[in-house]
Amino acid sequence: VTIKTHSQKWQETVPVADHRDAVTLLLEKLLGYQIINSLRDIDGVGHRVAHGGEFFKDSTLITNETLAQIERLAELAPLHNPVNALGIHIFRQLLPDAPSVAVFDTAFHQTLDEPAYIYPLPWHYYAELGIRRYGFHGTSHKYVSGVLAEKLGVPLSALRVICCHLGNGSSICAIKNGRSVNTSMGFTPQSGVMMGTRSGDIDPSILPWIAQRESKTPQQLNQLLNNESGLLGVSGVSSDYRDVEQAANTGNRQAKLALTLFAERIRATIGSYIMQMGGLDALVFTGGIGENSARARSAVCHNLQFLGLAVDEEKNQRNATFIQTENALVKVAVINTNEELMIAQDVMRIALPATEGLCVPA
Repeated sequence: VTIKTHSQKWQETVPVADHRDAVTLLLEKLLGYQIINSLRDIDGVGHRVAHGGEFFKDSTLITNETLAQIERLAELAPLHNPVNALGIHIFRQLLPDAPSVAVFDTAFHQTLDEPAYIYPLPWHYYAELGIRRYGFHGTSHKYVSGVLAEKLGVPLSALRVICCHLGNGSSICAIKNGRSVNTSMGFTPQSGVMMGTRSGDIDPSILPWIAQRESKTPQQLNQLLNNESGLLGVSGVSSDYRDVEQAANTGNRQAKLALTLFAERIRATIGSYIMQMGGLDALVFTGGIGENSARARSAVCHNLQFLGLAVDEEKNQRNATFIQTENALVKVAVINTNEELMIAQDVMRIALPATEGLCVPA
């Protein structure tokens, strides 16, 4: 259990039997650490929900109807939505007077136009089964782009931004005039750029070829793509960028190649998004790798001066907020994501509108 306030942090490892036990324990800890004096002090609860499909285009107040819809969307996120729904049920039972708000990982990308989200498959796969690009990490991309605009003192509606959320799971998002217009993850979080254990985009015909040669089931192929590929698969070392970087520094050829592939896939995506938006005002790095690896940021931005984008390595090495050179036309920022704060702000906006203007500590 990890509990953070604006001034303190508590961590404790305890056994829990099930989700109800976990929620009960959390509420007990809030009382025990005197963060609240009574459960009645809890004005609202925010829930991260993996998939909102096309139904949820924004965070939403949870009612019986919306909860049922979240459960119906389980076929799009079978590992996540059922668990998300279970947590919502339990909080609503234990805190019946506190409104719950669902914040969807996919909602920010519901502004994509059809050419950005339709796959070139027979139409009925979209019309009947909902197969399309949904995108993920939306809460992070929304938060980070908003912070960027604040730091620049420019309305987000006037900016063309590319946000690189780089971690064990990585996604790139093109944001024009405050709207997500493209993103690298697709129908699932497997697609897009190379990640810690996920391959990202590959030739789809590789899969039936491997299945035939090695007698693999669809489940085994999914395991290969999601858990055995990416940095881990290419380097043979680890899914952790830091471990691969360390191996590369000692001369490990596959580790070096893995880092190069990681950066090149991101660069290719950035290039296509610049074309789509007709230019770029700011490039933002966030997520565990994006926030902490100067090497990754430098590799992604290498030789992009022709785009007006250049990194000052001294600023980059000390993780400054803005790391572009003095005369660069494109701002390059390093901004820590805070999805929990974004969720809290959405709870205030949707369930507690009278408090929306109040400050929520970071």
